[in-house]
Amino acid sequence: MKNFLFLLVLSFFFSCQSGVNYDVLITNATIYDGSGNSPIKGSVAINADTIAAIGEVKGKGVQTIDAKGMAVTPGFINMLSWATESLIEDSR
Repeated sequence: MKNFLFLLVLSFFFSCQSGVNYDVLITNATIYDGSGNSPIKGSVAINADTIAAIGEVKGKGVQTIDAKGMAVTPGFINMLSWATESLIEDSR
């Protein structure tokens, strides 16, 4: 939860800056944050290997991906984990 709050504050910080450029910008996404709360609609901005902003992102991406109709789960799902239950069986 601390990480999500940090990313939320970070996204507000970056959303106040105009003309920000990102390596990758994923737009029109349904974003699941891993908390179990309802998803939000928005964008995910990435620089190098870091999630730079989530939500209403201002700026442009060197590469832009339109994720309309798709789910995005930034930074918390590891499908290759050593969990004893599969993600599909768990359903959270």
